[in-house]
Amino acid sequence: MNQPLSIAQITSSEAAEATQALVQTIVEAADDRKAADIEILKVTEVSYLSDYFILLSGFSRTQVRAICDSIEGKVEEEYNHRRPIRIEGKSEASWILMDYGDIIVHIFLPSEREFYNLEAFWGHASRIPFVPGI
Repeated sequence: MNQPLSIAQITSSEAAEATQALVQTIVEAADDRKAADIEILKVTEVSYLSDYFILLSGFSRTQVRAICDSIEGKVEEEYNHRRPIRIEGKSEASWILMDYGDIIVHIFLPSEREFYNLEAFWGHASRIPFVPGI
């Protein structure tokens, strides 16, 4: 289990590595629930909101909620009970937003994802490939 560090103990490269590890944990948890079209956008250089956006799809409201629950559970388990700062949209489950501060996760139904098209909006962000099972 990962232990939290104090601010004084964290260098910028350690913080970046910790964030990248959390990104990997999140996408693995989503992949475990058969999330589709997983996109990782590094928005550090283009947004002050976050370092990464993770965009993914579920094919039903039930699956969208299950993906959210899987991410929340795996992060809590592996990161000393770390919880998102906020979760929005879980009751409707057409677009759930999970805010982990340095990472914002967007879980969509395909119709919502197509309509809002965040990939195009954040098209100038760096894309990080997700390779399942690594």
